[in-house]
Amino acid sequence: MFDRPPSGQKAVLIHLDVRGVASAASSDYESDRREFEDLARSAGADVLLLIGGSRQRPDAGLYIGSGKADEVAAAVAAGGAELAIFNHDLSPSQERNLEKILRCRVLDRAGLILDIFARRARSHEGKLQVELAQLRHLRTRLVRGWTHLERQKGGIGMRGPGETQLETDRRLIDDKIVTLRRHLEEVRARRAQNRNSRKRNEVPSVSLVGYTNAGKSSLFNAMTGDDTYASSKLFATLDTTVRRLDLPEGEPAVLADTVGFIRDLPHDLIAAFRATLEESRESDLLLHVTDASDPERMARIEQVNAVLHEIGADEVPRLQVFNKIDLREDETARIERDDSGLAVRVYVSAQTGAGLDLLKAAIVERIRPGLPEFLILVPPHAARLRAQLFELRAVRREQIEEDGSAHLTVSLAYERLRGLCVAAGLEPPPEPRMLEEWESSNR
Repeated sequence: MFDRPPSGQKAVLIHLDVRGVASAASSDYESDRREFEDLARSAGADVLLLIGGSRQRPDAGLYIGSGKADEVAAAVAAGGAELAIFNHDLSPSQERNLEKILRCRVLDRAGLILDIFARRARSHEGKLQVELAQLRHLRTRLVRGWTHLERQKGGIGMRGPGETQLETDRRLIDDKIVTLRRHLEEVRARRAQNRNSRKRNEVPSVSLVGYTNAGKSSLFNAMTGDDTYASSKLFATLDTTVRRLDLPEGEPAVLADTVGFIRDLPHDLIAAFRATLEESRESDLLLHVTDASDPERMARIEQVNAVLHEIGADEVPRLQVFNKIDLREDETARIERDDSGLAVRVYVSAQTGAGLDLLKAAIVERIRPGLPEFLILVPPHAARLRAQLFELRAVRREQIEEDGSAHLTVSLAYERLRGLCVAAGLEPPPEPRMLEEWESSNR
């Protein structure tokens, strides 16, 4: 049992290659190192030194081995560092052993990301989610056990001491976790209710996903005209924002800006942000935003795909969006299609606005095929029905006859259209069929 050293801002970073395959000079190692330094600075650390190296496998007691631990301890003492940050996930025992040797606070990768999330969370929901993840992480790292604070043992026949301070802390954390889970379940229920309301109104939902700092929030602002906070810092925004998205031909939709992903995102954080991440899983279309100027962009795509798999969003239709083409001279705004002619990739710049019209057109193309088109005749006395269809932005084309009746090409879910026609006293279409089928049967 020991008291943990106080924390601070002066930090020594430790980043080892422990895969036993890539050398310390590999591109993956260098890319991870740069990302690690960005993470540390995003958390407010004053980076004094970064210590590298490689190991075939982690050491059971110290992760980095005794020799490397002595090297880090000397660097900490020489620089007056108050914090040693590891770009690895440490077990609670490894963290405690390292703090005894280094004589400074030790933070692993998961703890570092949690600290950044705690700084960035602004909404009540975001703060609840981060606090839950922090408590789950902290629960296994309680190290104090003050025997002088043990409760008095009971009466005759009771054996052993009462509840230790360590047990008290753990029990209090467990109680707090239960409370936070209940509050987040309420948040989840409200989000589900909002999604169901949008589905009843036939409003498609589109979500932005991608690696952190890919420009999702900037793209969100450019497409919706909103002023959501956007910055080049990692995890600049955490709280999901949903706004109306105006698409070509009056197509109704909502766009959601979600938290950015990162390599080895802590599982506690994924679990805590379940209510937020469900916004992506329940979307009609995912816009996977990638930084086109990032030399590691293909690896980033795979890392985002891994997180989408973990949250169960594999089957959601996806449109790849390469952002920041203004930073590359060899890229232009364009749509790329697969062999069947389906839009699969769009190249844009949220900064200059290049390609945003192409992106909106591609979104319409991807979300519209799920809605069949019908040709209906609306007589003058059913003008209310015509107005409702326009309010729903379901009318694709209209032709007015001399008697005031309207031939409308409508794209809408069949059950919704049938209910509107019956309410207006009109005969609904006999069955849902695409406009092409109707035209072929009437040639």
